[in-house]
Amino acid sequence: MKYLIAGLGNIGPEYKNTRHNIGFQILDALAGASNINFSDKRYGFVSEYKFKARTFILLKPTTYMNLSGKAINYWLQKEKIPINNLLVIVDDIALPFGMLRVRAKGGSGGHNGLENINQVLGRNDYARLRFGVGDDFYKGTQVDYVLSDWSRSEEKEIPEKIDSCIEIIKSFGTIGTERTMNFFNKRK
Repeated sequence: MKYLIAGLGNIGPEYKNTRHNIGFQILDALAGASNINFSDKRYGFVSEYKFKARTFILLKPTTYMNLSGKAINYWLQKEKIPINNLLVIVDDIALPFGMLRVRAKGGSGGHNGLENINQVLGRNDYARLRFGVGDDFYKGTQVDYVLSDWSRSEEKEIPEKIDSCIEIIKSFGTIGTERTMNFFNKRK
């Protein structure tokens, strides 16, 4: 069984520790804990993670956040991965900081990365893991907020939240979306 796990973010050192790059941060942590490396391939940095007889293709798109659909569509087709084996990891300003939500499908919620994926794939029935980044910004400064670095207090909590996200990725591949939602969405 193959799965595509796409962690969204933007390439470049100026974006490395921003809220918008939590998808990259989660996949980097999983790769680091598993002693695997990313390779620069078409439309993204790609790695392969094996867990319980499953293969997870880890993708950090290099198309920038707002064009993530191109990379995801390419790797779904290249690896012949069905849409129900796709998990997209994104930041979410509608959720309080650190809250994690798994969804089996849905709209973009105003997230340009998800909007582009929905547009390119022509559908929205794929799993997503939303990482709450909070909404501590003034009206009209949303872009500046998501492209800013984590606060010191947030940085202290990030490793534990990332560990939970890695558990969710493994769960998604082993017990499926619905059971993963039932288990993890009840947690605080």
